[in-house]
Amino acid sequence: METIDSVVRLLSNFVWGIPMQILLVGTGLFLTFYLRGLQFSKIFYAIKILFDKESQSKGDISQFSALMLSLGATVGIGSIVGVATAISIAGPGAVFWMWVTGLVGMATKYSEGILAVKYREKGAFGYNGGPMYYIKNGLNMPKLAMAFAIFTIIASIGTGNMTQSNAVSSILSEQASLPGWVSGLLLTILTAFIVIGGIKSIGKFTSYLAPVMVLLYLIAIIYIIASHFDLAIQAIKLIFEEAFNPKPVVGGASGALVATMIKTGVARGLYSNEAGLGSSAIIAASAQTHHPVRQALVSMLQTFIVTLIVCSATASVILMAPEYNTLLPNGEKLSANLLTLKSTEYFLGSLGTVVIFTTMIFFAYSTIIGWAYYGEKCTEYAFGEKKVKYYRLIFLASVMVGAMAKIDFVWNLADLSNGLMTIPNLIALILLHKVVSSETHWYFSKHSNK
Repeated sequence: METIDSVVRLLSNFVWGIPMQILLVGTGLFLTFYLRGLQFSKIFYAIKILFDKESQSKGDISQFSALMLSLGATVGIGSIVGVATAISIAGPGAVFWMWVTGLVGMATKYSEGILAVKYREKGAFGYNGGPMYYIKNGLNMPKLAMAFAIFTIIASIGTGNMTQSNAVSSILSEQASLPGWVSGLLLTILTAFIVIGGIKSIGKFTSYLAPVMVLLYLIAIIYIIASHFDLAIQAIKLIFEEAFNPKPVVGGASGALVATMIKTGVARGLYSNEAGLGSSAIIAASAQTHHPVRQALVSMLQTFIVTLIVCSATASVILMAPEYNTLLPNGEKLSANLLTLKSTEYFLGSLGTVVIFTTMIFFAYSTIIGWAYYGEKCTEYAFGEKKVKYYRLIFLASVMVGAMAKIDFVWNLADLSNGLMTIPNLIALILLHKVVSSETHWYFSKHSNK
């Protein structure tokens, strides 16, 4: 296991090197300038569209359900443990680079939404779409499309499954002394109930669960920030101060610290909002909409909510509490899996424990459900509809494995699989940028007052 962990870590570091960071952030910057900062100028219009009812539109689920499903899949452990992990590894400055990834990632997510709807296909069980379809239909590169599908299947096991069940297992072990295998078994059974119902069952489930759990979490965090506003201001200042001048959290020379911080911030930013991954585009393709631009605008709200609101709130509370700098009796720092929970507990006592304990479990569960859908669609694309049942069995078994696996290995696998997914998707976004531009120009020329 140690050998496998070392190989995965080596590959992850290679994939997430400087070229990937430039490609990821560079694509977002390119699309931001090419679309003239559309994610900033049209954000209020996007919110308005979210609540419009589009009757007789093609698609399987409403735009609201599509957003909630994508939120459910992304506002997961990445928004809580991912932020804590970034701070633990690279210091507070890593949060700044998560913000940068999120802001430019809104343009990336917008572009993914347009292409997902434009190149989607009608399948036996509803609409199919996402990067594998716009790579195949838009670029005529079936091998690259197949590569994305395979990488997404792997990522659904690591990113969307094992990291989530691992975090839940750690929480239940700490708070309820529950063995890892028991946590894994419970999650496996609960996941099977929803996943077997397909997209409409998943969409209905997350439409109710996602907004409730996000609101519950934010109410608790905002209360802490409002009650200790001076500490919140200090936390924000700390993020900006260390964004370009980090303290030696990870050791090494100043240049190495900055490189590690940027790498960690970009990787965790991508993990939390999935902008550039292409995964949420799979959901966007199933949305009921009259035009690709409308769903694209709704899609980019996901990145804004996840990174700029939820992750920022999480980072603030962690940096406001003393826990992230406190050493345990054995000389080690508190595990990232428990850092947000203990930080919230510091301010709210047992109530904080209940809130974070509950929301983390539901965040993780909804992420597992959402990624099961991503994996199923990619399995259907790569191997056919009949093989989906085998994917479900493997996916459910991985819930159990993740609950008992070593945390470092799980996160390294998640980073690696995310990186491998990102490469073909970003290539497609760059090569199809004129399609994104033409669709955007046509829509707003017809709706010039928007």
